[in-house]
Amino acid sequence: MYNAFFQLAQRPFEISPDPSLFYATPQHQEALAGLYYGIKAAKGFMVLTGEVGTGKTLVVRCLQELLDKNRVTYAYVFNPRLSSQEFLSYVAEDLGLSPHPTTKSDLLIGLSRLLIERHRRGGMTMLVVEEAQHLAPVVLEEIRLLTNLETARGKLLQILLVGQAELEARLDSPTLRQLKQRVALWFRLHVLSENETPDYVRCRLKLAGDKRGGIFTAAALERIYRYSQGTPRLINTLCDNAMMSAFALRNERVTPELIEEAASDLGLNRVNGNGHSAAEGVRWPAGEEADEEEAASFATVLEAREPETHGYPELDSPEKKESE
Repeated sequence: MYNAFFQLAQRPFEISPDPSLFYATPQHQEALAGLYYGIKAAKGFMVLTGEVGTGKTLVVRCLQELLDKNRVTYAYVFNPRLSSQEFLSYVAEDLGLSPHPTTKSDLLIGLSRLLIERHRRGGMTMLVVEEAQHLAPVVLEEIRLLTNLETARGKLLQILLVGQAELEARLDSPTLRQLKQRVALWFRLHVLSENETPDYVRCRLKLAGDKRGGIFTAAALERIYRYSQGTPRLINTLCDNAMMSAFALRNERVTPELIEEAASDLGLNRVNGNGHSAAEGVRWPAGEEADEEEAASFATVLEAREPETHGYPELDSPEKKESE
């Protein structure tokens, strides 16, 4: 709507997670590189947690783009409020198991054979569960049992649980201690700091095609942090609304008054202080110690990032480029 007015190629603050607009803070980049490493090394079971709107789904979408689509097959569970039978059926259906078994025993046998066959052909299989804090204990137990599918050299199914902070409390339950002990990698995302928030806004604008800069005044950027408290989803909503207002008024710059108006419309009227986010919430590895070779591989992925553009490079193997 306002792209032409601000000379942008696309809308910079869409709510839906768009990998082309990925802003790689140290914590987001470390989570992305760490999950990439975990899948390539067939670690088996990983967890990504964070508060609402901190970019968990965007990290997962970026991860899917980095991995070779010709070699990695996904099952993506976006609604985890399922029984154990429904969960297994959904996963089997999403992975293309055919004919589709009806009994639980046949489902497990079919999944096992499918994973073994894909592994034999050099492929990888990944299960991503969003909103995992809503998983029933019986389904979490099924997931634990799925981690038993392995060869002598690694896990046949790479599992990533993505959820809010409540997921940590769930996994801390004594009844789930066996599952928690199997977590190989665990990453936590936090809100952006006061210094990161203006960089986030400028980066999204630049990736969307802004060549002039200065669309948001310094005072407007300060207001954005005060009302969003560094939550990327709220930053996007505030900025998008303020830019629409600026466009309607034919203002080439977004002022603090427009941010105030947008915040009021969205009900973001509480202005409180907030601590800086940092990458210390990231834990790597968990559950087992990495040897020196694995640690060096992980460090290489981290060093490959492009801090100037806050983007991420193609991290996949040479085979991917040949296949393309």
